[in-house]
Amino acid sequence: MDLGCDYHIIINPDIYWDENVIEKLTQFMNENRDCGLVMPKILYPNGEVQYLCKLLPTPLDLFGRRFIPFKAFQEKRNAWYEMHWSGYEKVMEVPSLSGCFMFIRTDILKRIGGFDERFFMYAEDLDLCRRIGEIARTMYYPQASVFHEYEKGSYKNRKLLRYHICSIIKYFNKWGWFIDQKRKKRNSHCIKLIEYIRN
Repeated sequence: MDLGCDYHIIINPDIYWDENVIEKLTQFMNENRDCGLVMPKILYPNGEVQYLCKLLPTPLDLFGRRFIPFKAFQEKRNAWYEMHWSGYEKVMEVPSLSGCFMFIRTDILKRIGGFDERFFMYAEDLDLCRRIGEIARTMYYPQASVFHEYEKGSYKNRKLLRYHICSIIKYFNKWGWFIDQKRKKRNSHCIKLIEYIRN
C-alpha cells in the first residue's frame, strides 16, 4: 500500500472483462470522494446478473441458505438478503459487496488496516465492507460490468466448507450474533436510500 497508487483492486482469478472497466471505476471514484469502495455489475459468462450485492447478514441468512431444508422459505429469505428487489440497474449504496472484484481507495484501505488476518478464506470481504462502511460509502456501480465464472467452491469441497463455516463463526463472534445494532442501522440506512432512488 506504499506504491503511491490512489486505488487498489482486489480481484478473483476467474474475473475477466472486455471494456474499459478500470477507467469507468476510476472516474466514478474521482467524482465521488465520499466513496471508499465500489463494485461493478458482476455477470455470469452468459450475461446473467450475479446477485452479489447483499445486506449485512444475520446468522439465519448465512447458515439458513446452506442448511435449512425448506426451499420456499430459503429462496424468499435469500432474495431479500441478496437485494433482488433493488433491481441491480442503478447506482446504490450497499452494505456488503463481493470480494470477487473490489475497487478500493488506498487511503481508506490504510485507515482500516487492510484485511483482518483472522479470516483466512470467506467472510473477509464481508468484514472489510463493514469496516470501510463505518468511515466511507460502499457503492455498486452497474455502468461498469465484469464477468465471473463463480465456481462456489465451498459447495463442492468439504475442506472449503469447513473454512467457510469457521470464517462465518469468527465473523459473528467479532460483530455479534443475534444482537448487532450496527448491522440493523447500516442495513436500514441503505434500504431507505435505495427505496428513495427507486421512487
